[in-house]
Order: sequence, then structure tokens, then C-alpha cells
Amino acid sequence: MTTFSHPVPTFSNPVLPGSRPDPSICRVGEDFYLVTSSFAYYPGLPVCHSRDLVHWAPLGHVVDRPSQVSLAGLDVSDGLWAATIRHHEGTFYVVVALARGRQGSSTYLFTASDPAGPWSDPVVLEAEGIDPSLFFDDDGRCWFTACRDAAEPEVTGPGELWMRELDLATLELTGPTHALWYGAMRGAWVEAPHLYKRDGVYWLIGAEGGTEHHHAVTAARADAVTGPYSTDPRSPLLTHRHRGAAEPIHNVGHVDLVDTPAGETWAVALGTRPVDGTHTLGREVFLVPVEWTARGPVFAPDTGRVLLSERLPAGTVAVPEVAEGPVRDDFTGPSLGPEWSSLRGPVDHLVSPLAGQGGLALRLSPEPLTSTGTQAFVARPQRHVRMRAAARIRFDAAAPTQEAGLVVFQNHRQHATLALTIDTAGTRQVVLTAVEAGTATCLASVPVTDSEVVLAVESDESGYTFHVENVESVENSPVGSIERPFFSTERAGGFVGVHLGLYGVGGAEPGAGEARVRWFEYASR
Repeated sequence: MTTFSHPVPTFSNPVLPGSRPDPSICRVGEDFYLVTSSFAYYPGLPVCHSRDLVHWAPLGHVVDRPSQVSLAGLDVSDGLWAATIRHHEGTFYVVVALARGRQGSSTYLFTASDPAGPWSDPVVLEAEGIDPSLFFDDDGRCWFTACRDAAEPEVTGPGELWMRELDLATLELTGPTHALWYGAMRGAWVEAPHLYKRDGVYWLIGAEGGTEHHHAVTAARADAVTGPYSTDPRSPLLTHRHRGAAEPIHNVGHVDLVDTPAGETWAVALGTRPVDGTHTLGREVFLVPVEWTARGPVFAPDTGRVLLSERLPAGTVAVPEVAEGPVRDDFTGPSLGPEWSSLRGPVDHLVSPLAGQGGLALRLSPEPLTSTGTQAFVARPQRHVRMRAAARIRFDAAAPTQEAGLVVFQNHRQHATLALTIDTAGTRQVVLTAVEAGTATCLASVPVTDSEVVLAVESDESGYTFHVENVESVENSPVGSIERPFFSTERAGGFVGVHLGLYGVGGAEPGAGEARVRWFEYASR
């Protein structure tokens, strides 16, 4: 008799593509909630919802009022780092560190009865370091963990995971501080602590080796929540640091675990998809199966790797994957959609949909993209290496200092703009400018006759190509191109991926004018 095996239904990783680093996850009933780092982007700490761990939808933001947290003056890669989301007895908790100068400066605790918001104003916790987390034990007590510099790094190693109890009535840290663990890898900084309890054993999962190529998941175990913790000798439990250049996923680590209603355990992890050694999309969210054994958690038990194609979680209905079509925003709603962000605070006074008309008003600001202020700028993460982004923009510049257009934004010191402006003779033109290490270089300019054009950028494995298109004839005039590694994290530094956006700069003169954006379109290629 001939038997036929049925193919195992799969999904595609990453489940959240684009710059969505440091994922944390919790489950309430049939619903999963996930939060990621947002750095200096605003609104901050996006919350996503899923019923199957694979398909995620934006739900809201923890930080959506400037009164909650000040992001003023921060570098793009500072700000809100590595939040943890948890649920306990009807209340959602998010704890996060605010970084300044690449160091933790404050630790905030937010609460909400609905993960869609509104979230509370923050409680400032008496805590140092970064990567805070919460663990609710079976007895109802809550324990706060984080990482900080070790007191004796020459003895223990550079990093320390530590703990204090969180009083749920006062939302204050209380009792003694417990030093838990210094990591499994000698000389490596240990971070991203999350605690879990399985069969009476406490498991402390951390990340070591930095968030780049040597990133790894390590673990320790204890019989009591406060320790002592002993290193899991199998560490690292998950890493791609030993994989070759052909491996499609790198920098794997910073995991958080969740149990499904079907009784499985899965991990969300960050990772990158480099091309020839550099990545532009940032750190993305990958889904990894976990199996609990007598020795502890086993990540990706069948392969030991994070895969681009992975089996579906049990109980998930297989949905045929179709190519993602173009996403077009005509800005017809009363506000920008949840995929759009500004920097360091709200920009409603500068960038706003035109109610009842469609389109977006961009009121020029004297704040340049190279500053650490709040500019006339909104952007959304690039999600595919091969993509096209375009915007139809109308703008009449009154001076060469005025410009409005499209931006490929890595950070405020590394980006490229394709903008409508005029030269010193008053001739209307589209100009391609690259900013590297804070220094701007005009790469090309193309004269145009109309004040309304389509500005477009296409990217692939080799680079980004910029075009201006005539609205009426749809003639495509190439302006210039920039190699892809220019926008990579490896070249630009920091912790974020590329965002694609719209901006307007008006010089210092008052009443600097306004640009109109009829639509913005994004499509994978």
C-alpha cells in the first residue's frame, strides 16, 4: 500500500518585518499581545495583537501623550528601550527603560485595563540599568528584574541581572536587592532578563554577546525565585553566531516565551536579514518553537535554528500566503494611521490629514532632519529589501532654503532626501541629497516644470534608486542612486532600521509655507 504524507503547514518569518526590535509578549485567554522598542519615535511602544502568533495587527501605543515621557533632544537610537508586557488579574503592565547617551536613565511602569489604551501616566521606579521585566509568581507576588553594570566586573563579568520585589498596591520596588546572575559567557554583557517557572523550577533567560553577530540566548535555573541561580551548561540555547555568511537570519536573541491555548510554547526573538554582511531593515520579530524537557527549554528543537519558513503553531488554521499588494494611504481619516511615526513628540501642528478633502498638509518647519528636535517629518518602517515607495506632492518653494519631499531615513545623521525646491535663480527642481555622519552632499538635481510631481524610490539588494515622475504623462526621470550599505546599521551605527517618510523644511523665515501630499504608496517588489 502506498502512503502519502501531507505537507506540514508553515508560515513565513519574520512575523513582524521591519524595525521592530526587542519583542515582548503575553497571552490573555485566546489573545496574544506584543510590544517592541520604539527608541525616539513617537508615539512610543507600539502594541500589536494576534490570535495565532503569526498574523499581527496594530492595536495602539503605550506612550501616546507627550506628558507621559519626554523624548526631547534624544538621539534616534536612544529613547524607549526593550519594554516587557505582562498581564495579571485584569491589569496589563508595561515596564521600560528610557535611555540617554546609550545608557539607561529612568525606568517607567505603565498600566492599563485594555491593551489598546489608554495607558496610565508612568510610575518612575527606583531602578538602574536597562531591559526591565516583571514576573508574577504563583503566590501573587511580583518580581522586577533588570540588567546593570556589575560592581566587580573583573571578577564576575561586565553585566549583572538583579531583582527586587514590586509592591502591586503602591507600584514601588520594595525589599532587598538580589544579584541573580552574571551570564554564561565570560567577558560578555548579559541583558534582556525574563523569568519563567516550570514544574517548580525558576528559569532566568537572558541575552549575551551584544545585539549584533554574537547575539545569543543563555539561561540559568534556581529552586527559589531569588536564587541562587546556576548557569544552564547548554548555554547558548539559541544563536546564529556560528552560522556562515549564507545564513539568511543573523543576530538572533532577546527572546520572550509564551504558552499557547493548545499547550505549546513559542518564543518571539529579534533577528536581522543581512545582505552581503549588512542589513537595512533593522531588527525584526521572528517566531521560534520551544519544547520543555527535563533539562529545560529547547529552542527550535528540530533544527536548532530560526527559520524563514516554520511550522504553524498547533491549532492555527493554515491560510494561503499571497504576495503583499501595494499599500496606498490617501490620508482620508481624521489622523494618521498607526504605522506612521514622528520623532520625539507629536507633530499634529506640522503634519495633518486634510479633513474632508483627502491628502496631507506638510507645514514647513525650520527644524532640519539633522537636528535632534521635532521636525515636520512622519515615516513608517521599510519592511522589504525589494520595495517601491512613492508620494504625489505639490509644493511651490519661495526660497532655496525651502524643500519638501521623500526621505529614506536611517537616523538624523544618516539619510537621503528627494525634495522639491528651487535654486538661487528661482528654477524649480528636484534634488537628491545624501547626509552621512551629519554632512550633507547634493548628489543630483533634475529641473521640473510642474509644482506637483510624484517622488519615488525603489530598493533592492544593490541599492536605492530615486525617480521623479510627471503627474500627467507618468514619465519617469531617474535622479540618482545610493548603494544599499549606506543605509545599513553597520555603517550608520545605532539600533534602528530604515524608515520611509515625508518631510518639509522651511528655513528660519516665518510663514515658510506648506506642501500637500495627495497620497503615499508602498509596495514590495
